[in-house]
Parts: sequence; structure tokens; C-alpha cells
Amino acid sequence: MPLDLFTVGDPIADTKAPMDVPIAERWSTRRFRARLVNPANRRKRTVIVVGTGLAGGSAAATLGEAGYRVESFWFHDSPRRAHSVAAQGGINAAKNYRNDGDSVHRLFYDTVKGGDFRSRESNVYRLAEVSVDIIDQCVAQGVPFAREYGGLLDNRSFGGAQVSRTFYARGQTGQQLLYGAYQALERQMAAGTVEQHARHEMLDLIVVDGRARGIVARNLVTGEISTHFADAVVLATGGYSNVFYLSTNAKGSNATAIWRAHKRGAYFANPCYTQIHPTCIPVKGDYQSKLTLMSESLRNDGRVWVPKERGDTRDPREIPEDERDYYLERIYPSFGNLVPRDIASRQAKNVCDEGRGVGPGGLGVYLDFSDAMQRLGRPAIEAKYGNLFDMYAQITGEDPYEVPMRIYPAVHYTMGGLWVDYDLQSTIPGLFVIGEANFSDHGANRLGASALMQGLADGYFVLPNTIGDYLADGPFPVLDDGHPAVTEALAGVQAQVEKLLSIDGNRTPASFHRELGRLMWDLCGMERSEESLRKALDRIPEIRQEFWTNLKVTGDWNTLNPTLEHAGRVADFLELAELMCVDALHRNESCGGHFRAESQTPEGEALRDDADFAYVAAWEWTPNGTAPVLHREALEYEYVHLAQRSYK
Repeated sequence: MPLDLFTVGDPIADTKAPMDVPIAERWSTRRFRARLVNPANRRKRTVIVVGTGLAGGSAAATLGEAGYRVESFWFHDSPRRAHSVAAQGGINAAKNYRNDGDSVHRLFYDTVKGGDFRSRESNVYRLAEVSVDIIDQCVAQGVPFAREYGGLLDNRSFGGAQVSRTFYARGQTGQQLLYGAYQALERQMAAGTVEQHARHEMLDLIVVDGRARGIVARNLVTGEISTHFADAVVLATGGYSNVFYLSTNAKGSNATAIWRAHKRGAYFANPCYTQIHPTCIPVKGDYQSKLTLMSESLRNDGRVWVPKERGDTRDPREIPEDERDYYLERIYPSFGNLVPRDIASRQAKNVCDEGRGVGPGGLGVYLDFSDAMQRLGRPAIEAKYGNLFDMYAQITGEDPYEVPMRIYPAVHYTMGGLWVDYDLQSTIPGLFVIGEANFSDHGANRLGASALMQGLADGYFVLPNTIGDYLADGPFPVLDDGHPAVTEALAGVQAQVEKLLSIDGNRTPASFHRELGRLMWDLCGMERSEESLRKALDRIPEIRQEFWTNLKVTGDWNTLNPTLEHAGRVADFLELAELMCVDALHRNESCGGHFRAESQTPEGEALRDDADFAYVAAWEWTPNGTAPVLHREALEYEYVHLAQRSYK
């Protein structure tokens, strides 16, 4: 690989996980060894938490409950608008309520395998261990999980597992869990331990003497740019799937907070690991602004199929059973329709590429509930999935109770994010990163129902136990706007806002975003190759150059200005997209959601290269247009044997 794309720096390692004890004892050992802050001193420590989704909302509430002074920032009008509210299918926990062989170790194993052996064993085991406490926490908050007839909590299956460990609330699990975290957050706001900053967007990280000490934020209503200081900063701002423009994420979801922190010195890990969700409503037109997820839980009872013959445009109800190809059941008899998302997505793409796709443009496959309706009856299906069926009918105008759904893969979750150690601290001391904003737990593919699990694990149980070890070094020096580092950060934000407003070109931020997104989907999407990635790396700088010379932002910065907000986020996406392509090009293997066309088995499955790529790629920002620096964190597997992933 040409050296002008990147340079190689020193290796990086996680030094916080206690590797001198067995994996089952590491979390309890780390908690015991971590220094504590006594209750009287907690009242003297301030923590900024950016984001109020499951990770940020639960973290702010828990830190406030513990006695810290917390400042919570979000860019919506209410914390309840965080994108976690859109999660549908469920949350995993190793409770073994079904007595079907589940355990903490099995959830750990399934997650490491599901991530295609590109995640840390210590982090994943802790996630599985903490999962059992999350359910108890949420039930105590009143989260209305589905229950069986006798009153016990119900479970269902998700992809990548042969046990039922997913707790759910119809197809609204994220909403109900977020409301639980929100009420805990509101309680702390009323108690005075959490100070709220609604409609504020973080635009820079303040780093003083090598430590994260605050943020620069813009009030999205008044345009005021302000500084906020703390002893530690926590980023819980979600993923960056909207770099693809069309994704299942809310339109406001963006990468600005983590990207600006990256430019301040936080390493960015595995940016090319993007998850494609197999169960989404297909794209309808060129000017569609987002995609709609149909929960993976639907694959419990829905069967995925396409016609056996190319070009079969008959009504699906008229196609006999012997002329249907239930291809997931055929290829993967052990897991069937519940294979992991990356595998289901690639197989959907394959049958559509063969000309057997259905719907407009042949970009769709059927998700059919006719067998389940006959077996269970319509009332049972309505009870489990009614709101999802209603959503599908409203969007498509088709009744999924009568006609099979049409689905196709779409960009969903990002496994990459800021690099963190076992304590969830980034390479900038005092900057902690939780939830989807970090890279830590999922490897190259996230198993379904694990995002909610990680967000709440980080916020309720992990961060509150690790941040104290850092805060025990305080108190830190008092800051004000006169400090040179603060002045520089404030001036940089103001300069960029002025630049965006002054270009006065001919193209809107949305037009650049749409062009970048299509390029990323075509060249760095479900399948990548050296040729496609080099094309992307040639074109992205050209788009970025035109952006900074031909952008049109209407309005000014002293009022509510969504166009200005969008412009700043697109500027960051244009830089992040290039790093994603560099990372995808340098990783000359296939693993999970990162599928290189040159690296596949004879059966078309992802082919890893463990000898050369069993590491976390942690990228260091270098200013002035110079190449980023790659730092490798070696991944070692002691408790899960490295093997070719198979679900057959």
C-alpha cells in the first residue's frame, strides 16, 4: 500500500483490563483495584455528558445519583428524541429464562464469533456478565417488557444465536428502555445533580495540558457559542452511519462530536466496520432522505425467499412452494433465517445480483409470514409485531398480513468509533466514550439486540465504576475563557462557522451529503474492493474541495439555522469518509461487515486473514493534510478458538 495513504506508528495496548486473573474475574478485579472518590468529594467533581440516548441518558442519571455534578447536553428539544428511541427488536441478556442452554459464557462466545473474531475478549465477557443486571434495572424502572401468560418475562431469538435471550417490548424496545433512562435522568435534574442543556451541539473538545476539560457548544436556537468546563467529558453521541446519507439512522444523527475529538487527539478505531441490516424497506426513489428498519425480530416468524427463476414478476401469493427459494434455510440449515446480519445481507445481495430480486429494480426479497399466520393465528402475530406491520403498511401501502413484506439491506450500525481502553477512556485522558460512539465490543459485526445491551451496560454499570479512578486524580485547575487552549478552541469554532456562511456558492449541504453518500454506498458499502476504494479515495477530496468553494448556506448564525447545522456535519463526514476508505483499503481481508471482494471463500463467505489483520486499527489524526497514522492493537484469543465462522 502506498505510504502516502498512511504511516505506521507505535503499537497501542489496553493496559486497564487485569489480564493477570481469569476472564470471569476481570471486571470484579478492575472494580476493586480502581480508586474511589468519596461522596463528599464527588460533589466537587463535574462531568460533562454529551448525548442522551441509552448510553448518555443512563450515564448522566447514574453519575448524578452517585453525587457527581453532571452537565448533560443534547441537540434535540427533549432527551426522548435521541435515536435510541427507534430501536425495535429487543435487548440481549444471558438470563437463561427459557432453560435452553444459555449462559454468560455462551453470550460471550456468540458475540465474539458474531463479530468475526475482531473484538476484545475482556470487553465482550464483561458485556455478557453485566447483561443480566440490565434487565433487573429496567424492570425496576417499570420498563414494560413482554411477558408470558404466567407473568414471566418473555424472550425471543435473534440472529447469530441458537437460544432465546432477547427481551422485548413489541417492536418498541428502544423507546421503552429510553423512557426508563429518561425518567431516571429527569429525577436527577429535579434533584439538582444534573444540569440540562437542550438544543446545544458540541462543536469542539477543550484539551488543556493533555486532558479533556470541557467542550465548545453552539445553542441551536440563539446561535450563541459557549464554553463549558468539567473534570471529565463523556461522549455518548452514537454512530456515523449517516455518512452514507441513506441509512436507518435519524437524520440528525452525526459524527461531529467524536470527529472533532478525534482531531484533538482521540484515536479512531476500525472506521470501516459498517453494519448492513438485512431487514429494511427498500429504497423508493432518488430523493428519499432516510430508510426504515424492519426489526430483525421479524425473522423469528417470517421466512425469507425469492423466486427460483429470474424475472418472475408474479404476485408472490401465486408462486407455488416448489418454485420458491428459501435461500437462507437452504444455505444455513442450522441457523436458517436467524443467521447474523452481515451474512443475511450479503446473501440478499447475491440473489438480487443473480436477477432473482423482487419489486422495483429487482432490489428486494420477500419476508413472508403466511406460515406463521397459519401456525399461530393472526392475533399472535399482531401481539408480537403489530406496530411494525402498521409501519410497513403506512410506508408502502401494502398489507403485510396479506402480502409478504419486501425487504433489502441498508446501512444501520457502525462498529467503529473512538478507541477506548477497558475503562472506556480514549487516548485523551479524561475523555470517556460510551455506547455506539466507541468501538469496544462488537468487532466487525454487531449481533442483533446487542446495541441496547452495550449502551445500558456502559451507562448504568461500567462507566460509573471506572470514571472514579480518573477523577481521583482531581481536583484539576480551574479554567476560564482566558486560558490559551480555551481561546484557541473557541476561535476555531467561530472561524469555521464564519467560513461556512461566507462561501456563498451554488450547492446546498444536502446535495453534497447525497453525493457523498451514494459514492460511499457504491464504493465502500456492502462489498468493497481495492479498485472501488481507490476510486473513492480519488473522488472524495474532489467533493471536499468543491464543498469548501461552492457551498451555499442561507441565513446566519444568530438564529435557528438547520442548514448551517447540516453543513458542519457534512464537513466532518467528508473527512471521516476518507478515513473509512483508507481503513477499508488497508485491511486486505474480509471480516463481518467489512467484505472485500478479493477475500472470500469458494462458497462466497468472508475470508479472514488472522496472521496479518488480527488487530484493532486505531488511527491518529495528523493536521495539515498529512497522512493519518495507524496504531495497531493486537487481539489475542485465549477463551474462544479462532476459526472460520460458520452458521451452516
